[in-house]
Amino acid sequence: MNKNILGLFLTIALTGTAKAETVFVTLEKDNALAVVDPIAGKLIKTVEIGQRPRGIIISPDNKFLYVAVSDDDTIKIIDAETLKETGRLPSGEDPETFALNPAGDRLYVSNEDDSLVTVIDLKHKKVVKQIKVGVEPEGIATSPDKLWVASASETTNMVHWIDARTHAIVENTLVDPRPRALSFTADSQQLWVTSEMAGTLMVLDVKTKQLVKTIKFDVQGVSADKIQPVGVVIDKDRKRGYVALGPANRVAVINAQTFEVEKYLLVGQRVWNLAFSPDQKRLYTTNGASNDISLIDLETQTVTKSVGVGTYPWGVAVKP
Repeated sequence: MNKNILGLFLTIALTGTAKAETVFVTLEKDNALAVVDPIAGKLIKTVEIGQRPRGIIISPDNKFLYVAVSDDDTIKIIDAETLKETGRLPSGEDPETFALNPAGDRLYVSNEDDSLVTVIDLKHKKVVKQIKVGVEPEGIATSPDKLWVASASETTNMVHWIDARTHAIVENTLVDPRPRALSFTADSQQLWVTSEMAGTLMVLDVKTKQLVKTIKFDVQGVSADKIQPVGVVIDKDRKRGYVALGPANRVAVINAQTFEVEKYLLVGQRVWNLAFSPDQKRLYTTNGASNDISLIDLETQTVTKSVGVGTYPWGVAVKP
């Protein structure tokens, strides 16, 4: 083979390897952050991060990780390359879940014990607003069109629609018991809400704030009390959505047009949260009780590998 052609092939191969994504996983019991190479399917390293890390998000420019360190009552800002702490945010007590707005300059934090949503200005690292919501807020999401912040209160069984410009609650929607996680579709037309106690997924119309469809999960060989939906994501083309079913140890694959459950994928034990790869060809799940993550090939809709990461993996974020 011509040396120039061979060199070109090697350059392409090396470039492709360099661009492989990195998966970051919070380890609630290890007080650490796991760093995984999903292409190689191996744990690279773990880094101490603080007491009881849970929620994690990567900034739109992929330069920083925001990690809720619950027992330290803060959200830490971590350099996504060096994994060094660069700052802390005034998150309120016991932060767990939070959402970043599309512009990347506001963080919305659920303060479960205080029934509040705390709004943080990231540039100045200060609280600009605290919004009173229902009892035990947890799930929270921002709409891609920049208009809405949706907050779900687990005990009030409500989704609160917060105007992203005024930070005022403009409407409330009753949902099934103990709503856990929220996700807007990429076109901002729907909000998907999981109910841990009812074992359901509710699809809400954003324009009317009303229920479009309730999907009940039924896994053969798994008792209803084990089906506890938590994390939910929808692909950018709104072809399929994926729901983590907790101790049912399954991820439900849902046709996002017909709302039919297409299949259930067996993953690790007590699957909590989910994240797409940047190209949305893979899905990564955190499995709290089996101390691993599952790698799902979305083109074949199959689980291809599990990677041990540490004790009680909870949150997951992906860097290109």
